[in-house]
Amino acid sequence: MQDGIVIGEGVVLDARPASFITRGMGAMLDFIVVGAVIMTTLIVGGVWFLERAALSEDIAWVVYVVATVVVMVGVPVTIETLSRGRSVGKLACGIRVVRDDGGPVRFRHALVRALVGVIELWLTFGGIAAITSLANAKGKRLGDIAAGTYAVRVRGGRPPSAPVVMPQALASWAHTADMRRLPDGLALAARQLLGRAARLAPESRARLADDLAGRIEPYVAPGPPPGTHPEAFLHAVLAERRERELGAGQRERKRAEEQAELLHRLPFAVADPPR
Repeated sequence: MQDGIVIGEGVVLDARPASFITRGMGAMLDFIVVGAVIMTTLIVGGVWFLERAALSEDIAWVVYVVATVVVMVGVPVTIETLSRGRSVGKLACGIRVVRDDGGPVRFRHALVRALVGVIELWLTFGGIAAITSLANAKGKRLGDIAAGTYAVRVRGGRPPSAPVVMPQALASWAHTADMRRLPDGLALAARQLLGRAARLAPESRARLADDLAGRIEPYVAPGPPPGTHPEAFLHAVLAERRERELGAGQRERKRAEEQAELLHRLPFAVADPPR
């Protein structure tokens, strides 16, 4: 069973980590495209500046140290901060760096990643980062662990699923049926089947729908009307679960608003004095 939050319709909300190969390709593209351009610009510009200014050897070392810091830290931090976690390589590979809670990375996250990356990416040619990513369940390198970030896929995911619609013939039955005992796992399996039903062979589609409807029916009382098509039964159950969960959420929000309003009133329901 896949981990995640299962809502009433049986949909799992998750952000899938990018694979090791995808992250490696993105890092390689970043190094080739961004690193080569920046290094060439800094070297050519530094040589031209030193020849024109006739600076001393000490000042020349300072210039190269500053250039190295800019390449290793300044540029990655700037790109990740402005692009919200999408460098050139990550954009090409369809991945993005996000926080552990799924939010966009900020300056401090990019800075920590870049500082740790000096050791695990530049000084070891990516060796430490590769070993750490392979050992981590989310493919994190040391910079991600320190910053609280990881790379997720933003392209190439699952195709959009077919919508769940309440069959009109089963609407009155579904509104009165008790389906509170239906496990989330079965609801998820039904949602996945309906989402890819159009891409299945007719024989496999009918067999899977009939099997899944038979597994769900014991958790629904009373059962569907005789002669109900298995897929129509699944649609009705998932659509009704979705509506009930939406209604429960709205009632809970309304009750919270009423309680918050009572907290702002004076004791014993005395009206607030006029201002």
